[in-house]
Parts: sequence; structure tokens; C-alpha cells
Amino acid sequence: MVLVSAVRDYINRMLQDISGMKVLILDSQTVSSVSVAYSQSELLQKEVFLVELVDSISMSKEPMSHLKAVYFLRPTSENIQHMRRQLAKPRFGEYHLFFSNIMKDTQLHILADSDEHEVVHQVQEFYADFAAIDPYHFTLNIASSHMYMLPAVVDPSNLQHFCDRVVDGIAAIFLALKRRPVIRYSHTSDTAKRIAQEAAKLMYQQESGLFDFRRTEVSPLLLVIDRRDDPVTPLLNQWTYQAMVNELIGIQDNKVDLRNIGKFAKDQQEVVLSSEQDAFFKTNMYENFGDIGMNIKRMVDEFQQVAKSNQKIQTIEDMAKFVDNYPEYRKMHGNVSKHVTLVTEMSKIVEQRKLMLVSQTEQELACNGGQGAAFEAVTNLLNNESVSDIDRLRLVMLYALRYEKDSPVQLMQLFNKLASRSPKYKPGLVQFLLKQAGVDKRNGDLYGNRDLLNIARNMARGLKGVENVYTQHQPLLFQIMESITKGRLRDVDYPYVGNHFQQGRPQEVVIFIVGGTTYEESRSVALQNSTNSGIRFILGGSAVLNSKRFLKDLEEAQRIARTSTSVV
Repeated sequence: MVLVSAVRDYINRMLQDISGMKVLILDSQTVSSVSVAYSQSELLQKEVFLVELVDSISMSKEPMSHLKAVYFLRPTSENIQHMRRQLAKPRFGEYHLFFSNIMKDTQLHILADSDEHEVVHQVQEFYADFAAIDPYHFTLNIASSHMYMLPAVVDPSNLQHFCDRVVDGIAAIFLALKRRPVIRYSHTSDTAKRIAQEAAKLMYQQESGLFDFRRTEVSPLLLVIDRRDDPVTPLLNQWTYQAMVNELIGIQDNKVDLRNIGKFAKDQQEVVLSSEQDAFFKTNMYENFGDIGMNIKRMVDEFQQVAKSNQKIQTIEDMAKFVDNYPEYRKMHGNVSKHVTLVTEMSKIVEQRKLMLVSQTEQELACNGGQGAAFEAVTNLLNNESVSDIDRLRLVMLYALRYEKDSPVQLMQLFNKLASRSPKYKPGLVQFLLKQAGVDKRNGDLYGNRDLLNIARNMARGLKGVENVYTQHQPLLFQIMESITKGRLRDVDYPYVGNHFQQGRPQEVVIFIVGGTTYEESRSVALQNSTNSGIRFILGGSAVLNSKRFLKDLEEAQRIARTSTSVV
């Protein structure tokens, strides 16, 4: 519960010491931080009767002097200007200002000069500059996450803005955890190196006093890696509950928007999927799709028993008991309806797109050799009218990543076939992916065929068989965590920043993936943490990916690269 608890603690401290009716004012980033950690009913319990965005507050003129304003904002120049204008004509009785990261002295001076009416009661830094979507998984929700794929010469100001935002988020994580880490990075990634160096400069030089926490015997580790070291994981269909919902429907800040896939009652158009607020989801979020169906049936049966017992209201005592239990009954009804709806809709999509057929080939491409059989399987699926354009594209990409050096003739045949069957996809997108994340650009042993230990491990898995052909893939992150646990993460692949080396095995590790994380990877982290290895892993990234978002970022990077004559 480490990340969610840290954010909840900050929100509690913001709200509980300010008595009376309050309005909570957020920005587009902090609204994510708050919404994934705190429910609306909990905010009401803290006497928060209104939640607004800071830019919409600027548009309104209505005075509300009976309310106390609690602002929770990122310390950006834009937000400081919003505050300057709003303090010039205060609408609320009191102003309590909280910022989600380190403030500059100049920003404090601007706020002080703007408070001519003396309505500001406090200004504090509460380091929750991230969205804690799961206990050990956070995201920065950066819209321009494609910037990591572009060389610095293409768009230097936007790349710097991207890196600054990542460094801010990483700094907030370690300030919330009250730790200062040693820092390592993937040696093949210029962006990861830049972020690692700037984070080290912030923690060890510019704000060294702020990060001067009580030393642990072995320093925590921050490892900054690049999405391009493992482009396979975000391209795969998923078959465990949380990851599958994100892949087929989409999850944003633990909310699932169902409006685009069907007509639902108003209270069912957007549903919350949070391990903090939903016991069934917490128990089943990492389970296979087949098991989910059976577990939901059991939940439906239990609900029907409760519903039957509620129909037998014959006495005043029965009625009183029903009224007492009604909130729990409503919640149970909502939960049953939510999970039945999600599984029903996903089952339809699986059938429409023939995903069981597609996914079997995907997993073979990701996990097993056999170029000839793979070529035949991909060709057959490209010719299958039931296979969607996005699935055709992903299959060709997975084949290209696996066999780019082995079968150039067959690869060209697949490129031509894809262009004829799915013309809406931009020409050269697969080639751009190889340029970005081909075998010559990647760090680590993505297919487990370079390192003798990995080869032996894969052979052992093959001999034992795989419990489920659809979930046999393991992301590169799994190997990285295993190497850290066994003290085998190679310095040549993941060098340290500066002179801050690690003596011994760390007990806390934050792995940040520049370019975004997946729910398959967060599942690997949760399973690794449950093994009691003595190391607690936390995963974070610039965004949360499914295949659509990964391909969208790839297309955007390709578009910018094409318009720039500087790209080499």
C-alpha cells in the first residue's frame, strides 16, 4: 500500500485540519493524483462540497466567502499565474495552498506579493506529483510521452520539458518515501541517461538538504530504463483481468469509460476499477480471464442469495435490518453489475476480433523460436478477414522484432501484405519501430537467447510446459528484477551516475520506464513483491500503455521525425 498510503496521508493532512465547508481546487495533473487515492464520498466526509479545476475557477466571478479554498497544484509557472490573478480578487474566505512538488523561491515571492488581502493562511509542499494507480505502480500521465523516441536535436525544448517533468515526478516519489537513492540507467538510451543525470544533480546538489534523510544500511536504487528495450510487452494482447480491461476497453486513472462500446445506464457509463475500493477486483486483478468468469459467477450466486433474503421482509425487525444493510446491498449490486458488464463486453470483443487465434501466434512470436512456422502463421492471419487492422499490424511488428536479422525476404513480403490489407496504417511504421527498438538498439536480453542462463531457463520452461499458452510471456522487467534480486545487474548495461555506487543488495528499488509502463509489468512487480525476496520493487512510468497508446506514440514520433531534416 506504500504509494497509495503516501498520497492518502498527504490528502488527509490537507483536509482534516481545516474545519468547515471547503472547496478543493486542482489542476489537470493533481486531479489524477487525488482521484486514484480518494473517493468522492471520502471527500464529502472531509466537508469538501465542491471540486473545481484551477483554470475554471479563474473564469468564474461568483463570490463564495463562506467556503475555505484548499488548492492542490503542481508548482508550474502557469499555476502560479492562476494563483496571482485569483488572489488579486479573492472569492473565498480563506486560502490554503498546497503544492505537489518543490517550489522555487521566486514562486513564493510572487504568491506573497499577490496576497494583498491577506487571505492566504498557509503554503506547503506535499510531494504527491504522481498518480498512485496501484500500491506499487505509479504514472505521471504525460501526454507527450513519444518525446523519448526523438533525438535531442529534433525538438530540444519539448524534450527538455518532458525530461523535467519526469525528474519532478521521480523527485516527488523519493521525497514521499523519504529516501535518496543511488541511480542507474540503461546505457543504450540517451533519454534515460539524461533523466538519471538530472535526477542525481537535483538530489545530490541542488536540493541535497531536502533529500538528506536518515541513511539506510544500503541505499535504495533508482533504475531508469527505456521502453524501447522491450517493445514487445505493449504490443501483446492481455489475458489477465486488469491488463485485459486496459487493452480492450482502456483504463484512465482507475476509471473505465464504457460510453464508446455500448449503451449503458447513466451510473454504469463510467466505472471505477481500484484495488483500494473493490475487494473483488483486488482479489482477481491478476487472474486469468477463464478464472475470472467462474469467480464472477460465484459472486453473482452470492448476490442472488442476499437478494432473496431481502425479499423476505415480514416484520418491523426485518425492515430495520434491511435498511441498515441497504448501503452494503447497493454496493454489492453495483459491483456485480460492473464486473458482469466488463467481462461480457470483453468476451464480445474477443469473439469479434478472433483474439484467441491472434494471441496464440503473438505468444509464439514473443516466447518461442521457429521462423518458418511463425511466417506461415502470420501470413494466414493477415489473410483472415476476421482479423482487425490493428491486430495485423501488431503481428507484423512482433514478427519483425523477432526475426529482423533472420528473414529479410519474408519480412518484406509481410510488409507488402500488410500495406495491401491494412492501408490506413502509415507506411514505414514497422520499419520505424525497428529503427527505434531493433536488436542493435536494445539493452538487455529481450528474447532470452543471448545469455546462457536465460537460454537454460527458457529450455526448462519449455520442458515443463506452460500452464496457459496465452500468458506464457514474461516482460524484460521480470529478468531485470531477477538480476537485481540476485546481485547480477551488469554495470556495463546499467551504469551508475556519478560516484554513488551500491554496496550490497538494495531493499527498495524504484524502476522507472521512460515511455510508459504496462499492467503486465505491474503484475510482475506485484508477484515479485509477494515472494518475500527482501526487496520491495516500485514501478513507474511516463504513461500507462496499451497497444493503441504505444502505436499512437510511435506514429507521433514518426511524424515528427519525418518533418525534421535533422534526424539521422
